[in-house]
Amino acid sequence: MKEISKPCPENDYLGEHAELILSSLFRMTGRNLVDPTLSDKDRYRSLFEAPFAIVSHNTEVDPVFNYGNKIALELFEMKWVDFVNLPSRISAEQQIREERQQLLARVTKYGFIEDYKGVRISSSGKRFLVEDSIVWNMIDQNGTYRGQAAVLYRWSKL
Repeated sequence: MKEISKPCPENDYLGEHAELILSSLFRMTGRNLVDPTLSDKDRYRSLFEAPFAIVSHNTEVDPVFNYGNKIALELFEMKWVDFVNLPSRISAEQQIREERQQLLARVTKYGFIEDYKGVRISSSGKRFLVEDSIVWNMIDQNGTYRGQAAVLYRWSKL
């Protein structure tokens, strides 16, 4: 298992990665997930404690989650250490993984999408419908692709 520390005050809420999530979305869409006038540490804390779910995965061939805020961890019913070692494809049921792969290909091609809607599954097998979501490529300030992220504004249990 990979060791990625859970966001907390001692690691500035994973400030470098939180900044990548925030800045890449802003560059792609002009949107802010948290108040941009806050200090960096407060922005990163606000991201982790936001009332919506934020997730991201890395650039591996089979991408693995590398960030989930409090709401995401609750939604997927997972502890941090388990979540950041989970291939992101596992968050979708087997029969809809092809649909998910098509979504990620659209994001790769266009940079972001704002119309994402789909069914996901928690670690205990509970299904939920995600709506009103944005999925985007995380591209750092040097133009390097660093994975993909999503903000899930609305979901309902199925």
